[in-house]
Amino acid sequence: MATSLCRFLLMLALCLGLCSGRVAAEGPIPDGWSAMAPRDEIRPAFSYEPQLGPDGLGALVISMDDAIGQQGWLEKAFPVDGGRYYRFGVDRRTEGVELPRRSAIVRIAWRDDQGRMVSADPYERELEGRPVASAEPEHPLDGPTDPSGWTRIEAVYRAPARAKRAVVELHLQWAPAGQVFWAAPRFEETTAPASRKVRLATVHYKPSGKSVRENCEEFAPPLADAAAKQADLVVLGETIPTAGVRRKPHELAEPVPGPSTDYFCQLARTHGLHLAFSLYERDGRVVYNTAVLIDPEGQLVGKYRKVCLPHGEVEAGIMPGNDYPVFDTRLGKIGMMICYDGFFPEVARELTSRGAEVIAWPVWGCDPLLAKARANENRVFIVSSTFMDAKANWMLSAIYDRDGTPLAAGATWGTVVVQEVDLSARRVGPYNLGDFHGMVQRHRPPQPPVSETSNPTAGASPPRGAVR
Repeated sequence: MATSLCRFLLMLALCLGLCSGRVAAEGPIPDGWSAMAPRDEIRPAFSYEPQLGPDGLGALVISMDDAIGQQGWLEKAFPVDGGRYYRFGVDRRTEGVELPRRSAIVRIAWRDDQGRMVSADPYERELEGRPVASAEPEHPLDGPTDPSGWTRIEAVYRAPARAKRAVVELHLQWAPAGQVFWAAPRFEETTAPASRKVRLATVHYKPSGKSVRENCEEFAPPLADAAAKQADLVVLGETIPTAGVRRKPHELAEPVPGPSTDYFCQLARTHGLHLAFSLYERDGRVVYNTAVLIDPEGQLVGKYRKVCLPHGEVEAGIMPGNDYPVFDTRLGKIGMMICYDGFFPEVARELTSRGAEVIAWPVWGCDPLLAKARANENRVFIVSSTFMDAKANWMLSAIYDRDGTPLAAGATWGTVVVQEVDLSARRVGPYNLGDFHGMVQRHRPPQPPVSETSNPTAGASPPRGAVR
């Protein structure tokens, strides 16, 4: 009788689980891994599937029921020696998780022998009497996803000097009825990555406006100067070919590639430079304000069409762009924005969220506080080139560091300013919040739905390139 009752109760439980769409069962997990949750009332289910994973070697599983607010993770501590480099890797697949970049995340926490948070390594601002930063958790980013849905997550980190453990946490949070599979987690010592020092340059020059061709040719001497100063990336101003030319944009706009880009491709090839500038682009009957990126071989890497248009361009019939491309180059990941884009945080943030390490910014004029803000809030290097006199205090031709500080700026017309930066160096500062480029992907909220009562375009498809 007791056996029959047990069987009945088991079948009832299975039925209820199946009816809810998920069986939230606990199962054994490999030694060394612990199942964790902030509170028992929001604890998800943890299990292990020995034949899952890209190689069929097993996967750790976290499963949510239909309730909101569940949150939990699997963690394991790995011994480390402070100052040495370590490579982390794991493969992840999700089911029923709306936003994996925010819900199915990895954190790596640096701890001492007693499990306490350690300080970040010393840095130059300690000399100013400001507080020593804590070594905040790392947030390795999502990599490529294979055809079967497994996403590779990998990163290399230098353990803080005082660290003795790296606690790897594999999370699932805020994903009702979702499930995540973590396969082949690994954490092992590796060699230090190569330094990525690059020389960023801006040209502080406004063309004379005599003609489209002469405007372009006036930049030949500054580019030769930049090459002599061993610049890697040079940023020029906005609408270089037509600036000051007394014709309407649509009358002077040209295709990309076209005569002006061909001319600058030749200069880039001659001097071995990456080069960015803006021009009015004609595409059929449509005209855009377009920034182009050229590589040292004189090839057009890609283009960005200005998204945020001021009144004058709208009234002239210029069309806004709708995408935020970021380009892989031998220097690193480069994005571009143009002038009025700087008044809106969305453009620089979207470029950052897509991995930009440097933003090239051709800009006629803008509030210099916004230049500092865009660099600081995104922890990216920004290179601006403006047509404003430096004495006007309305934009600078400058290289901004990831704090928003101008490292170097052009003070007089014709100045070519070059600044070396290290893209591989970690940005650590007072009251440290960690590696922002990892955090922005993991913490960035989804775009809220548009209210039908407040926006007449509600229900329309999002613009191409929109990222949730």
